[in-house]
Amino acid sequence: MQSLGISEAKNNFSALIDLVEKGEEVRITRHGKEVVRMLPMRRKPVITDEQIARELGQIDALHATIRPGPDVHALRTEGRAE
Repeated sequence: MQSLGISEAKNNFSALIDLVEKGEEVRITRHGKEVVRMLPMRRKPVITDEQIARELGQIDALHATIRPGPDVHALRTEGRAE
């Protein structure tokens, strides 16, 4: 990660863009306080549509195996004398 002031960033903007394209993070500061963060664009999605569909299918399959439990009223009255 590179951190530099606005004046230096202005004078070296093309070089900073090159760093970011190579995967480097660049932070630009004003009076020592960060005001800009330059990050590389992601070229590929983190997860594909096929992976999402597969995960959702697995969740649906898990939901199908879950049996409903007793209702709240039954739990409250269980063991109580009438």
